Amino acid sequence: MFLKLFRRKTALTDADYLSEYRRTGNLTDLGELYERHMEMVFAICFRYLHDEDDAKDAVMQVFEQLITDLRTNDVRNFKSWLHSLTRNYCLMQLRSKRIMVSDEGLFDDEAYEALVAHTPENNDELDVQLADLGDCLQTLVVEQRKSVELFYFQQLCYQQIADQTGFALTKVKSYLQNGKRNLKLCMEGKQHG
Repeated sequence: MFLKLFRRKTALTDADYLSEYRRTGNLTDLGELYERHMEMVFAICFRYLHDEDDAKDAVMQVFEQLITDLRTNDVRNFKSWLHSLTRNYCLMQLRSKRIMVSDEGLFDDEAYEALVAHTPENNDELDVQLADLGDCLQTLVVEQRKSVELFYFQQLCYQQIADQTGFALTKVKSYLQNGKRNLKLCMEGKQHG
């Protein structure tokens, strides 16, 4: 009987750990919460990155990202949110190495899923395209680049971007539209230049 009471009292839910971490900033609470889902995070990372060491590194990077993201994001379903965050982190890693850009589907999730599943035949050409994308991202004005990164890489909605950056909601929409157009133009210029 005593052990049952003790277990019930100490068996915290994800929401309990999350609430406690947000209240205190205690990394022990966050570590306990993350440990519950670490196998899932590793499985996602390995599925996308196809390398055990890279997947292990990604697991640690995701945890480091949680330290700040959980202080600013209102997370209602931690497991689902963590799954999305991990997937996006892996896609960002792959995008920085292996992105092919050819049309308006620049940030289409299905296109990236197909890209991740497909091994390109010409890695040299792909490396050039990736370098070009990185260069083009750097040509965007800060507001456009920040909006594009938050929307497409972290999958934040317009309002979350506005809240996080302090940009007006109408400006966020404009920054995204102009940033995407400028990226496309820059990439096309590099392909034809």
